Amino acid sequence: MSNSRREFLQSSAALTIGMMGGAATSLAAQPAAEIPAPQSTTAPTPPAPAPAAPVQVPKMKFGNTEIGRLVLGVNPMYGFSHYNNNFSGSMREWYTPERVCEVLHRASSYGINAFNYVHVERAQSDWERFQSEGGNMHLIIQVTVHDDPAFLIRNFKPLALQRRGEEIDKAFQTGTMAAEREWCRRARDLGVLVGVGTHKPEVIELVEEQGWDIDFYSGCVYNRTRTEAEWKQALNGEIMEMPHDIYMQSDPARMYKVMRQTSKTCFAFKILAAGRIDGDGVARAFRTAFSNIKPQDGVYVGMFPRGKDEISENAELVHSILTAS
Repeated sequence: MSNSRREFLQSSAALTIGMMGGAATSLAAQPAAEIPAPQSTTAPTPPAPAPAAPVQVPKMKFGNTEIGRLVLGVNPMYGFSHYNNNFSGSMREWYTPERVCEVLHRASSYGINAFNYVHVERAQSDWERFQSEGGNMHLIIQVTVHDDPAFLIRNFKPLALQRRGEEIDKAFQTGTMAAEREWCRRARDLGVLVGVGTHKPEVIELVEEQGWDIDFYSGCVYNRTRTEAEWKQALNGEIMEMPHDIYMQSDPARMYKVMRQTSKTCFAFKILAAGRIDGDGVARAFRTAFSNIKPQDGVYVGMFPRGKDEISENAELVHSILTAS
């Protein structure tokens, strides 16, 4: 263990002991008569939604609705970092129900009025809490193999259902895309916009060629669902330690190309390579995305504002890119 790491651990332990000791001494010294009465069990008044920020994300037409071209992604809220277990755990720890709602409210204040919801863990209770606090967003729901679309429609009233990319890509690899096309037909009967998610440009090409009855695509600009054989081919025979989260710089151009070729609405996601792009690269990645998708297209971006105000930074960046003369 290095000296700096040993000193850090020793100082952290001392600080923790000091804090615990101080708290215990304070409680012990407090006279009985001064011990505060139990807190009221009356539910606190929900916070008012955040007022509109001076900068608003420009809008796009999606179906019969207008939504911001920057859509709030869901992955960080429930610990899907697509990086490693430590980072995923940090996201889960930070994103309490209170913080989920705070981020939804703050995003709304910048005109980010659509959310790429996924029905996992406590997501429903977080969404209901947000609504009870006066919040409102259009939902584009990722639908997994475990979800009942009718339940999602009944309980969430979404604007759109999107078949999740993991399911679509697996079907593409196993030759069972006909079942996914049938899923889209059934979703259409529920009266919402219907979309296909994927990490593979070839999927969009196939769906376009076959003329599926869908409204939009959600495309990951990095093809992270290659098979092992495909990775070895792409990496000149090498295979990485985390084969499901490799981000090749040559991938985005391929996905952006097929997005431009379809007349359907497209949403690009993981444009920041799941947090691997930072610093000045963030602005470049946003500019690359919006210069390579159509005017009626948007992006999904997950945000983890633990260390900085990613919400305002991203909203202001998108606003400046899309309103530049």
